[in-house]
Amino acid sequence: MFYLMIVIFVIGYLCIALEHPLKINKTAFALLIGVLIWTCFILSGPEIFEFANFGAGYEAFKDAHPDSMHPFVDFITTHELIHHLGDIAEILFYLMGAMTVVELIDTYGGFNIITDNIKTTNKVKLLWILSFITFFFSAILDNLTTAIVMVALLRKLLPDKHDRWFFGGMVILAANAGGAWSPIGDVTTIMLWIAGKVSTGSVILECFIPSLISMIIPLIVVSFVEKGEIDASQRPRDTKSAGVPTWQRNLIFFMGIAALVFVPIFKILTHLKPYMGIMLGLSILWITTEILHKTNQDENRKFTIAGVLTRIDLPSILFFLGILLAVSGLQSAGHLSLLAGSLDTLFNGNYYLIDTVIGVLSSIIDNVPLVAGAMGMYSFPMDHMFWIFLAYCAGTGGSILIIGSAAGVAVMGMEKIDFIWYLKHITPYALLGYLAGAGSYVLMNNLIFHNLATAVAG
Repeated sequence: MFYLMIVIFVIGYLCIALEHPLKINKTAFALLIGVLIWTCFILSGPEIFEFANFGAGYEAFKDAHPDSMHPFVDFITTHELIHHLGDIAEILFYLMGAMTVVELIDTYGGFNIITDNIKTTNKVKLLWILSFITFFFSAILDNLTTAIVMVALLRKLLPDKHDRWFFGGMVILAANAGGAWSPIGDVTTIMLWIAGKVSTGSVILECFIPSLISMIIPLIVVSFVEKGEIDASQRPRDTKSAGVPTWQRNLIFFMGIAALVFVPIFKILTHLKPYMGIMLGLSILWITTEILHKTNQDENRKFTIAGVLTRIDLPSILFFLGILLAVSGLQSAGHLSLLAGSLDTLFNGNYYLIDTVIGVLSSIIDNVPLVAGAMGMYSFPMDHMFWIFLAYCAGTGGSILIIGSAAGVAVMGMEKIDFIWYLKHITPYALLGYLAGAGSYVLMNNLIFHNLATAVAG
């Protein structure tokens, strides 16, 4: 059963990577492997003890439940699974709240505040503007929702499909780069932040410059390649938020952004988990929209949180549920501990190389399980360079291939970007930026942060 769990995991990931050729949504495979791995785990019985990561927990459980007919099964279902499910639920509820807030802003046409102020038709200038908007928005909203918003903006600004493909690819780079330096910018940084592996100040301070470099280097190179002007006369008009007063659009936009920005502040002030902060913001927005539309609720339901909840991307949330269940099963069964030993042996404990390889691998399979796996493999203290560099590598490495990040998958699905096209036209820029940013982090960590830590210790 131990090795069967690995086989299920590998086959499941191949199916996820081949989602488009198979024409089966990746969420179905993610949920399937999550359930099958835990099923194999619970059916394995005593044979798993050689590898399992139970510690003294199992023996303590047996002593506390002497009348249990199936102590192993009861331990897995009431201790291991429930423990992991609690951690997973924190991430899922945060994502659900953040996605709802962003969808509400979009419903009110709040993002028109951005598009209405973009006047340039020069492709290079527009690319720089949109990349920087994406970079900073991703740090606030998260890279997935920012990518979705930016695709909507691209459709308003770029009538030509191939222009949108190229700009969409650069948006993926910028969204992942922006998400890597913010505790709420990427699912992986959220995971590290919630688990207490990185603090808000450290991940911003140490990852900002490498993340910025990973975006700017490709932009500089592209500036010498991309030429021409955009035909502004072909831009379509936005009618989605027709009838929404300007003051309501502005109110919801700024309240929504404030709700998202307040999450890390709320965590620092109260020490409560981030999902509590986002639920606070969501509840305030809910009350506000209900007051704004307390009359004719049936006609204006789409402008309330109740209406928006019917339009959030539930398959994406279930995808993360399946993936995190699968990885947590491998963690409890001991697979990840064995992988940790293999990586340490292969790279002689060089954590720079280990993180860099994890980043490259995240472009092939998905950064969520890789970071979840690393969290199960290592027990470094908060803000150790391994966790900070992992946040950068896992966040930006997913840009190398379009299926390597949630932002990439979202843009691919919305714009129907071809995998091979992305490989030819965007991957070289993404890889160059990734390596440049990684090199800058290693240089900064050895020359600046190391000397600073030594001076403080002295």
